Amino acid sequence: MQPTRPMLLKDAPLVDIDALRSAHPDHWKKAAAIRALTLDAVHAANSGHSGMPMGMADVATVLYEKHLKFDASDPNWPDRDRFILSAGHGSMLLYSLLYLTGYEGMTLDQIRNFRQWGAITAGHPENFLHPAIETTTGPLGQGIANSVGFAIAEEVLRARFGPKLVDHYTYCIAGDGCLMEGVSQEAITLAGRQALRKLIVLWDNNNITIDGEVGLADRTDQPKRFRAAGWQVIEIDGHDPEAIDTALTKAKASRRPTMIACKTHIALGHAAQDTSKGHGALTDPDQLQAAKRAYGWDGGPFEVPEDIKSAWEEIGRRGAGAHAEWTARLADASDRRQATFARIMAGDPPKTLSARIRALKKQISAEAPKVATRKSSEMVLEIVNPIMPETVGGSADLSGSNNTKSGDMTVFDEGNRKGRYIHYGIREHGMAAAMNGMALHGGVRPYGGTFMCFTDYARPSMRLAALMKVPTVFVMTHDSIGLGEDGPTHQPVEHLAISRATPNTWVFRPCDTVETAEAWELALTSTATPSVLSLTRQGVPTLRTEHKAKNLTAQGAYVLAEAEGQRQAILLATGSEVQVAMAARDILQEAGIGTRVVSMPCWELFAAQDESYRKRVLPGGAAVRVAVEAGVAQGWDRWLCGERGRPGKSGFVGMEGFGASAPAEVLFEKFGITAESVVEKVKSLL
Repeated sequence: MQPTRPMLLKDAPLVDIDALRSAHPDHWKKAAAIRALTLDAVHAANSGHSGMPMGMADVATVLYEKHLKFDASDPNWPDRDRFILSAGHGSMLLYSLLYLTGYEGMTLDQIRNFRQWGAITAGHPENFLHPAIETTTGPLGQGIANSVGFAIAEEVLRARFGPKLVDHYTYCIAGDGCLMEGVSQEAITLAGRQALRKLIVLWDNNNITIDGEVGLADRTDQPKRFRAAGWQVIEIDGHDPEAIDTALTKAKASRRPTMIACKTHIALGHAAQDTSKGHGALTDPDQLQAAKRAYGWDGGPFEVPEDIKSAWEEIGRRGAGAHAEWTARLADASDRRQATFARIMAGDPPKTLSARIRALKKQISAEAPKVATRKSSEMVLEIVNPIMPETVGGSADLSGSNNTKSGDMTVFDEGNRKGRYIHYGIREHGMAAAMNGMALHGGVRPYGGTFMCFTDYARPSMRLAALMKVPTVFVMTHDSIGLGEDGPTHQPVEHLAISRATPNTWVFRPCDTVETAEAWELALTSTATPSVLSLTRQGVPTLRTEHKAKNLTAQGAYVLAEAEGQRQAILLATGSEVQVAMAARDILQEAGIGTRVVSMPCWELFAAQDESYRKRVLPGGAAVRVAVEAGVAQGWDRWLCGERGRPGKSGFVGMEGFGASAPAEVLFEKFGITAESVVEKVKSLL
């Protein structure tokens, strides 16, 4: 019995599949391979999203066949074009393309095991599962925002190394959902302001979301929105290969970023075409076979005719000549230029970095300045950025507060692509996502700043940095009630706990300039872990006055001051509260209570140390433990009660709620984050 066809989108014209097939038969067969593989994979998994790959197969086929510069034999070719699937739920579009064009590792077995344990064909693309997957997408809007960072990285590197070595485009397929997410507005306006001409977004304009038509929730005129932001906009039929080809050619000639609005039919040729059902998993076997018959596809499940597979593999080899020419140009460059290019693309730091950091530490230990750690961070950047031209800094409209711009940096702009400092504007989320894109692109070490409290705005991209294993550096200043008069709206209390709860994230809260320098060294040498630098607004004294060449922050925690006499208490602290712990120790020692102070600038690195080291820092025994930090207590139980601690002999001095508006010194007193409070807590536990 023929299945009942769902109601069509009211404004969608009927599609003559036979006419599409006959007009461009060779193109149609290649696009049909994507559609057939998508139907088979989703059916086998009994889950997934069929409609988008089926609707955008024509666009993807033209892009890969005629425009995308790539060599399937080398997914890491630095000058390849980047393809970003922002609408990551349609992952079978990408997996089909990688299999068809012959990328090593993306086998037919991987397609058959779509969404299964151990397969590289995850439900949403994950960049670390295959080198040809440029970024992890799925949370809508992230991909288009990442693509802005990819395009910025290309501009920066082309300005530095010249178009002979760096000259490529970033293509991004985005859906209606991507453009509804708020981060898309931040990304679109940033790209328009920066005139990122090598960024081309292909909008899958199918007018369907999970709940129904887009009009249920949105009436934005997207082409006008992009034009208002400074983009070129081209509107086409997304199933006409000639129109797609013409639009891409025009886009590549533009001096502005381009959005190509591709009017498509979701789940093209299926009974669920142009319906919300078409968005998800199309698993009905009768409807699947009917769609394949409409495509003229005779093969069985996961079968691609040899001639069609060969045609796709030839597309995968099309860029080999350009790749070879690029390799020859690189070989013609000077040895020094080749070495520098190889180093930064590999993400390796310069050999002089550690020596520069050690020299600064020695100077600081001798001079013992009292400065805010945000200023300490600037001091580090002043010595690091001149020897690491791959760093690209920025701030979300808080440059003077975050102290993220060093003196050697000029501003990246349309007229100065060699600039390495970006004014992101009030776009914390867009900034974080763009930085992830830069890190993924390679050749760039991005860092960017805002207030610690506004990690709330950047949070989705901070999480994805950790998931994607990229070493983005998030510089978060004004990290406690020490911010002062701006009050609780701007005073973070829970944010350290949130970042520490995120897997694969290093959260650094340095107590002084020495620890700040060590934290930066670790952040800038990381290859697979992002860093969050939690920095103060208020001045803090230099506590590491005895120079040690070793990076103690790399151990996560260490004994800053040992107990004199019998050890009866261990004080644990981070950041600006380490000075509070040291002052409390002085009082306790005068009272005959031997007290050790442990600075814990990075919990994650301390947890990674072997047990013997952790036991030396936090031994068992009769000593009580008290932690002091101007944030909430969540997470501290691990160090107070675990690691040989005892619940009845541990305590916490910190925040229990939100802050208030007042000078910093008043707030610390009123909220009881003082040396006297720590002393009282210790005595109550003895």
